[in-house]
Amino acid sequence: MATAHEVAKDYPDIEFEDRIVDNMTMQLVKKPQQFDVVVTTNLYGDIISDLCAGLVGGLGLAPGANIGDDCALFEPTHGSAPKYTGMNKVNPMAMMLSGVTMLRHIGEMHNAERLEKAIADVIAEGKNVTYDMKSEEERNQAVGTSQVADAIVEKLEG
Repeated sequence: MATAHEVAKDYPDIEFEDRIVDNMTMQLVKKPQQFDVVVTTNLYGDIISDLCAGLVGGLGLAPGANIGDDCALFEPTHGSAPKYTGMNKVNPMAMMLSGVTMLRHIGEMHNAERLEKAIADVIAEGKNVTYDMKSEEERNQAVGTSQVADAIVEKLEG
């Protein structure tokens, strides 16, 4: 925490607050709108990012970005999910939303908005979504990874 306080002194125009991680998680659940950027260690960041993913619908919807001075990497917060390889089961939206973040990062605002809207439209319809976006009673109506992707491509083409 001392390092964060020292670095914050170099940026007086940026608001800085420190929080204890247990209070931080409670505040994220109660009033997430109060946060803009969260800087933390890897362990706490992993815990907090999973909590935040739960607030927006789960890991299948949580995009991720690691942005440095010279390069950037965009990926779903859940990583590659290798145990699901070839099962046509996982939600591809986190990867696609990571693509939206990448498009914004490189200045492709129009294409980012188009893709984000297509994803939002598929979610709103609720028909072509994976098991993680269905209630327990509706899980048997879930579609696979490729069907979600096809539905989003159809929205983009429409």
